[in-house]
Amino acid sequence: MDLLELREQIDAIDRQIVSLYEQRMEICGRVAEYKIETGKKVFDRQREMEKLAAVKSLTHNEFNSHGVEELFEQIMSMSRKLQYQLLAQHGSMGRLPFIEVGELKTQKARVVFQGAEGAYSQAAMTQYFGDQIQSLHVDTFRDAMSAIDEGSADFAVLPIENSTAGIVSEIYDLLVEFENYIVGEQILQINHCLLGVPGAKTEDIRTVYSHPQSLMQSSRFLGGHDWRQISMQNNAFAAKKVADEQDRSQAAIASEHAARVYGLEVLQRGVNQEKDNSTRFIIVTNQKIFRKDAGKVSICFELPHESGSLYHMLSHFIYNNLNLCKIESRPIEDRSWEYRFFIDFEGNLADSAVKNALRGLRDEARNMKILGNY
Repeated sequence: MDLLELREQIDAIDRQIVSLYEQRMEICGRVAEYKIETGKKVFDRQREMEKLAAVKSLTHNEFNSHGVEELFEQIMSMSRKLQYQLLAQHGSMGRLPFIEVGELKTQKARVVFQGAEGAYSQAAMTQYFGDQIQSLHVDTFRDAMSAIDEGSADFAVLPIENSTAGIVSEIYDLLVEFENYIVGEQILQINHCLLGVPGAKTEDIRTVYSHPQSLMQSSRFLGGHDWRQISMQNNAFAAKKVADEQDRSQAAIASEHAARVYGLEVLQRGVNQEKDNSTRFIIVTNQKIFRKDAGKVSICFELPHESGSLYHMLSHFIYNNLNLCKIESRPIEDRSWEYRFFIDFEGNLADSAVKNALRGLRDEARNMKILGNY
């Protein structure tokens, strides 16, 4: 038998497979109608495990057993997605607990940021909200989240990612812990400057203060000088220390905004070696709201440490033609080798495709949480 004849036989079998697949999906549609009428959940893990065991037992060797298991996992996954789609069309998906608003109420809002006056967070806050707000600052990210959680502030501005240093992992953990939600974001270009007291010159400097990341990001510049480097909680505190002590031998690496706030002179601009350095800040509130024109959704969920578990979750985005922007993972406390995944994807909570994907994720993942739409 030559290759052409073998391929013709495969084509004939494939036509049968396609026909049987369409018959199966038609019946799945009827199953969905039954579940709509009875309120029965789409995902039945026990039923699927029994089904996989049954089809694997029909095979004649180990290789085919694994192949059939993978094939039927995909078939049942497509069946679930069809059922979720039909539920959405019949209005049986339930409403997401988020309220759509035309715009955020930012006029005279109370906004909190972490750090001292002159921090990059303050600069991001001013860029996003303008000057017609009441601002306050706190020492820690947790304090900022607590302020909006308790109602002493309407919004918080928090750094979540830097283009060179990566994610701010504490912010991800706090988003899970608190019932606060992302409603906006602001990208701030980071341009570190060497700041000294008025009249100081670069040759006067003996000690430099800054946040460890800023010292690292300016290591090439600092490496050209025999200066003592001391880490501070953040850049604004470093600038404040130099301003308070009025010592010409001391300098801070901070923003030009910090120089204006504390009356320092910019001895040199752009001391960070990465000129495309920027930080993404999120705007957080304690209300479950999203703007009508929001275009990015952030969620998190937990998965068991099992082969293929992440793959099955990501398939909901593929099926609903949703574009992923970012995926991160964080270990789950007190559960070794289990992870919480954070995903950003394009979409709006009012979109049917987004609702469909979130319904599937909610049923099949553990502890899925919508972190915001902005």
